[in-house]
Amino acid sequence: MADRFAVGDIIRLKKQHPCGSSEWEVLRVGADFRLKCLGCGHQVMVSRKLVEKNTREIRKKA
Repeated sequence: MADRFAVGDIIRLKKQHPCGSSEWEVLRVGADFRLKCLGCGHQVMVSRKLVEKNTREIRKKA
């Protein structure tokens, strides 16, 4: 299976971050993802399973 996610992509998740933004930048891809909130800049580590389950949209980097 080809990997859908790449570093630099912008993804939209089902749930919003408490700051109100639902868009995240992918900083690291692997068994865990490092995501950066585009609203406030907060960074979190999330398991691949949760990211794949909760992703609504992927915008590839230019």
